[in-house]
Order: sequence, then C-alpha cells, then structure tokens
Amino acid sequence: MNLNKKLIKKANLGVTVIIVIGILAVANFFSYQIFYRWDLTQNKDYSISKASKNTVGELDDVVNIKAYFSEELPSQYITLRQEVGDILDEYVNYSNGKIKVEFIDPGDDEDVKSELYMIGIPELQFNVVEKDKFEIAKGYLGIAVEYGGKTEAIPVVQSTQNLEYQITLAIKKAAGAEMATIGFVTSNSTADLENEISAAYGELEKLYQIQKVDLVLEEDVPADVNTLIILGPKEAFNENQLQAIDAFLMRGGSLLIAADGVNIGEGLTASANNTGLNGLLENYGVKLNNDLVLDMSSAIVPFTQGFMTFSTNYPFWPKIMPSGFDQDNAAVAKLESLVMPWASSVEILEDKINQDNKISYLVRASKNSWIQQDNFNLNPQQAFAPSQNNGGKVLAASIFGKFTSPYGSGSTDAGRLIVVGDSDFIKDSFLRNMPDNLIFFQNLVDSLSLDEDLINIRSKGISERPIKELSDSAKAAARYLNIFGVTVIVVIFGMARYYIRRRSRFMDEL
Repeated sequence: MNLNKKLIKKANLGVTVIIVIGILAVANFFSYQIFYRWDLTQNKDYSISKASKNTVGELDDVVNIKAYFSEELPSQYITLRQEVGDILDEYVNYSNGKIKVEFIDPGDDEDVKSELYMIGIPELQFNVVEKDKFEIAKGYLGIAVEYGGKTEAIPVVQSTQNLEYQITLAIKKAAGAEMATIGFVTSNSTADLENEISAAYGELEKLYQIQKVDLVLEEDVPADVNTLIILGPKEAFNENQLQAIDAFLMRGGSLLIAADGVNIGEGLTASANNTGLNGLLENYGVKLNNDLVLDMSSAIVPFTQGFMTFSTNYPFWPKIMPSGFDQDNAAVAKLESLVMPWASSVEILEDKINQDNKISYLVRASKNSWIQQDNFNLNPQQAFAPSQNNGGKVLAASIFGKFTSPYGSGSTDAGRLIVVGDSDFIKDSFLRNMPDNLIFFQNLVDSLSLDEDLINIRSKGISERPIKELSDSAKAAARYLNIFGVTVIVVIFGMARYYIRRRSRFMDEL
C-alpha cells in the first residue's frame, strides 16, 4: 500500500514538472513577440530616459549607429559589449525604425582603420596577462553616429554609466542641433584651464565651442558667447570689466561664477578674497560672503605633520548629501554627493530680486554646519563643534529671469546667473578622489546652456552612493547583522528543512 502511494506521488510530481516546463516554453515563445524590460535600479541606469525616447522618436531620417568593438578584447570588456548592445537595442525599439545598429570588428582591415582615424575613433592598446605572460593587445571600443552625411564619434566607451547621454547628444549634434559657445574668463588670475581644471575643460570641449575671454584685452564679452564662466578669480575686477560682465547678463547671457570668499595659502593660512564682484552681485540679489563654512558632514582628508601622515574628517571640506540638494532643480536633484573644500556661504537678497525671477538654493550644508569669520583657524586637529542655530548655509544658488543693471542699462532679455561659493571643488587635484564634483559642474553648465532633458540624462551618472547617516544604535545593528545575519539565516533554513523532511517521512510511514 505504501509502495503504491509512493509511486503515485512520484508520477504526479513528474506530470507537474512536465506541465511547468511546457508552460515556460510557451511563455518563452510568445515573449519573443513582446519587447518589455523591467529596470529595478533607482535611477533607471539600464533604461533610456524619456528625453532619449523623444529624441529618437522625432527623427526625420534614418540614423546609423556603428559600434566598432574588436572581437579579441581583454576579459574585463567582455560584458561591456553586451551592455552596450542592450542600450542600443532600446534606442532601436523606440525609434520607429529610424535607428539602425551594427556591430563591426575592424580586425586588420586597414581601410576601416583609416576611416576610424579620420572620424576620431582611436586604436587602443590593452595590457593583457594570459597564460602567465604579459602581452599588449590592440583593439577598438568606439561608436560612430551617422545622420544625413554627418558623423559624430564617441571615441572610447569604457563603461555604460554615461553612455546614454553621449549617444543622445551625438544624435542631436549629427541631426544639426545648435550647441552653445562657452566663454572662460582668463584674466584676473582665474583658474588655469590647462593646468588646474584640465579635466573639466576637456569634458566641456567635447560638447561646446570654447572661447577664452580676456577682459583686460577685450572691452566686451564676444557676441557669440552664450555662457560665461568666471572660475576662481584672485585679482579684483575693475569698473570697466564689471560693466562688460553686466552688459553680457543684460543681453540675456548665462553667467556662472564660482569664486572663493577666502584665499587659502601655504601652511593653511587664510585671508579674505576681494574679487570686486560683490557690488555687482548684490545688485542682482546675491552676496558671496568672506567666510568659511564648516560641516560635521565632511570629507576625510589626509594631512602631513613632520614625517607622519594621518587622515581625519575635516569640517572645512563640507560633504553634501542628497538632502542638501534642491530636489526641484534638475541640475542637482539626482546627485548623491559633492565635496566643497574651503567653501564660503552664498546669501540671497530677496528684496533686490524681481518677483517673477526663479530662485533655486542649489546646495546647502547640513543642519550641523556653521561658519568661521575673520580669525580663521584651519588646524585639522582642533576640537570642532557646531555653533547653535547656524546650520543649513547656502553654498550655491541660481537666479533665472530679468536683472536690473547698476549702470542704468536695464535688462533686455531674461538672463541666468549661478553663484557658487567655491572654486576648488572642480580643480584636477580634487577631482581624482571626488569624481561626482565633475558631474555637478557639468550639470551647472548644461543648465545654463542646454535643454533640461539632457541634464536629466547626465544626472544618472553617479559615481558615489554614500550610506545614509545612521544613529549609533542603527550602526551597531547593521554591523552585527552583517556579521551574524547570514549564519543565523542558514541555521534557521537548515532546521526548517530538517523538520519538513522528518515530517514528510513520518507521513509516508503512516
């Protein structure tokens, strides 16, 4: 009797397995006819955004995207080809047949190599360790976007983190979208483009036309400049230069000023920085204070003392968490982290601002922040303690709208103004350990120069996702859960399985 029950039970299990396999096979067959993907990442990192869907959906002609990926690539790039293919498939599926994608292995074809060289896709060298041998391999990891006889190249694809932005931008440029011209002020001891901010400068060069604006040699900002950037001036602007800057904003230009309220010298000495800009800015409704903002939410900074090197949290380098960004502003809403070394506070003078203007407090320090004025003490080993009711200092702000000129010329068109109380955050020496700073800077420039849709795409490129601030009890709970949690789960699972098997054996015996 027991033997018959066991045979029937096994037969039923076999039929069930066959039915399940059959259902899966039918579902798999019909799924080929339907395109849909679920992207469970917070920022939808593996799905193209609405902006990209709109861009490809509005194309008038066919866009050919050619991905030049060599077959023989190092192991770390094997999955990259598949990930790139997945993203390009999304473009194809939302383009109504206007996007054609082709993967090409240049191999040893000299004609193809010559063509790639001409459009700006280089042949790369890879270090490969194989069979205990160190070898140098060559190959390609580039993409060409062709539209109406015009080609835009993405020279090297190293990851998919910012690939959607690059592809959509290349499609827009190939389709003839007009890109803004960026002017960098090079007078008044501003940051050196080639030696101090080469990384940021290089990234902007990929998208914009760049002009150097020397306000000592030029009386006015050139007429073709759409966005003017003043970064880290250490010499005061004179009256003629201020008039040129004012005239630029009054004609509807976009102005980004990232300046230090305090100069930091060798040996951590500090002194107020007179840029000469404050009179002009206060007339527009913004004030850059000659102070330093300290924050208990801060970056870990290495210091050298004698022959010793130590690292410590340094409140003079505020670390902005997501709650410190204006969530209603696309330029900063999706950012996760930003470090602003020796930043000064920015104050909005609302009584001097046109009521129709749009104000955004882009970046704020945490509630555990405070300021230091006049008698600066930058010693990293001092006892830091926040002052009472002094938190939430603004570190960057924007005003979009019409401004009143202090020179009586009025405002003919709506302009855009962003003021950041720090210029060190974008320098090469800081970007090595703070890559999110570059995303912040690029988003600011884009918000002044481009449509909002491209800003939303770029904001997906997050290189750091810090753990939220936790209480001591929460930290202890997380630590012990990490140490003992998996072991406890395995033990409980084992005991439950043992109990179920024992119960099943007992029922069979009945």
